[in-house]
Amino acid sequence: MDKFLNNVGVSETLKLLNDKLISWFESAVTAIPNIVMAVFVMGIFIIIAKVVRSLLFKGLKRTRYNKAVINLLLTFTYITVILFGCFISLEILNLEKTVTSILAGAGVIGLALGFAFQEIASNFVSGVFIAFRKPYQLGDIVEINDYQGEITKIQMRTTSLTTFDGLEVIIPNKTMFTETFINYTTTPKRRVDLEVGVSYGDDLDKVEKIAKEALESVDNRIKDKDIEIYYSTFDSSSINFTARVWIHYPGNQSFLVARHEMVKKIKKAFDQNNITIPFPIRTMDFGIKGGLTLDKTLEKMSFVDTSSKNGHANGEDLENNEDSQANTQ
Repeated sequence: MDKFLNNVGVSETLKLLNDKLISWFESAVTAIPNIVMAVFVMGIFIIIAKVVRSLLFKGLKRTRYNKAVINLLLTFTYITVILFGCFISLEILNLEKTVTSILAGAGVIGLALGFAFQEIASNFVSGVFIAFRKPYQLGDIVEINDYQGEITKIQMRTTSLTTFDGLEVIIPNKTMFTETFINYTTTPKRRVDLEVGVSYGDDLDKVEKIAKEALESVDNRIKDKDIEIYYSTFDSSSINFTARVWIHYPGNQSFLVARHEMVKKIKKAFDQNNITIPFPIRTMDFGIKGGLTLDKTLEKMSFVDTSSKNGHANGEDLENNEDSQANTQ
């Protein structure tokens, strides 16, 4: 009896399995036209993606965008067209729920990755905006966060800046895009300021005239902008003024070269005209109100010194007299 029941159970299981396989086969045969159509549509979209990528590459290579941005745009366009083809193919196969599940899963995964890689994502997005807006380019001289140097590399997440003393500083693109920085290259004109001091005994009008004449021959000077000389402060040993010269700014050395020439030319002109650039000195004035002049002060000091010497001598004489009287007794 048990053997019979076992045979009946196996037969039922095999029958159910056979029916299921037949059902799947019939469904597969019925779906063959849809499968063929889905594969055909997918192939068409792959071809379209390649054509669009090729056309986009021909258009972008004429622009000044860097290779990283071009490759990013090409890859994004290609994947977008392919995904669109996949969704249409799944619709043809009546797998709408699968499409919805894929989109929901992609949204959840994207949200999780956004929180996990927030800094990386922000730097990447900032790199994309930098590539399109171009606030700076390779070779520009910029200053940001106490770093000044030349832009040597622009990547999707970081920007490399080489300082004038040869150090490479790697700055996140988020910092370069959101914080304030100075781009010296985008302004072709720049003003060079130089602080100079002259002696209190010099004629200030003469100093101003000679300084302007000396600075007229500075290299790269903009001729239509006047040389400016402004006196500013009375210092402890000099009267200070600021010399301002506008120059063309073609490169990173122009500013340093201009300031170098200004120092040399002013020094040479002042030496030729007996104008003194004083070093720090201290003057003692004994003739101010309530005080004594220098000669009276020295006279007083010498009188005190003489009195001290006389007093000392008189004391010695008294001691000698007392010794003599003692010996006599």
